[in-house]
Amino acid sequence: MVEYVFTLDDLGRVRFAISPPWELATSLRALRDPATAGVHIEWVRSMRGRLAGLDLRPTLALLGRADYTPDFMTPSPRGPLDSIEEGLEQIRAAPIARVRREVGYVRKRRRAPELDTFLEHPRRELNRLARALGEYWERAFAPSWPRVRALLEADIAQRARSVAEQGAAAALPDLHPGIRWQADRLAVPVSHNATVPLEGRGLLLVPSAFGWRGPTVTTAEPWQPAVIYPARGVALLWEEEAPLDDAIASLLGRTRARVLAASAAPVSTSELARRLAITPSGASQHLSALSAAGLVSRRREGREVLYMRTPLAESLLGA
Repeated sequence: MVEYVFTLDDLGRVRFAISPPWELATSLRALRDPATAGVHIEWVRSMRGRLAGLDLRPTLALLGRADYTPDFMTPSPRGPLDSIEEGLEQIRAAPIARVRREVGYVRKRRRAPELDTFLEHPRRELNRLARALGEYWERAFAPSWPRVRALLEADIAQRARSVAEQGAAAALPDLHPGIRWQADRLAVPVSHNATVPLEGRGLLLVPSAFGWRGPTVTTAEPWQPAVIYPARGVALLWEEEAPLDDAIASLLGRTRARVLAASAAPVSTSELARRLAITPSGASQHLSALSAAGLVSRRREGREVLYMRTPLAESLLGA
């Protein structure tokens, strides 16, 4: 159990962020051992043939311990919506002393020639690691990232509203069933024990799609103290489009009904078009009509507008 000790200042310095490098690292564990993939097994199956010729052995060697990921592989997000390019640049620039120390942690538990090479030539291997992760991203992750990102952004939007409306002390225990708020402390169930005074640094909260099995904590520099927790709705992430009710399809038109059915969680026009195999302009027209009818709501998140079904639409689909 790790306990974060809050001051009044820390309660006002809770922030959310998305970490593409974290999703990459945890997805690699699922690819390495599909028996642990759980809700992502369909995604793992879809990777067959995509990674031919890509040597991920040095990268996987760094993930030898199931309960430890070197921090230099998953750098602390600098902003709420960091890009993978920013994350890879941070990996390349990781301090050599920290790289050797963290690789040494892995090597104590598992001997592998790739780890010895990393200790002997850390800067060269960091650049090689960043290139491998970048190629892995393009082949395996980029096509799925809009869907994953929409899930993570929806989670952040909902939880940020809860923090604003209820206060951090009331909203934080909702991150995971095992997390508890006790007096001035947030207790997170993990495999080691520590008490971490925040001392005005605040707490970083990172929703994860591939870290779906339970919360993880980060307490060491250069990370801000953080809790990485399973995002809401991750079990539905790869779910295929549900069959349409004929009456709803007749009422709205089949394509528009499909758009409404696919808007259960916040989704952008481009992601909706990709998911339903329609043009972005067509998706935009249908969303505009549904919005005018009060069946979807819209809100801006950064550079995108996200759409989501309204309670009226839920009643219509339920009927």
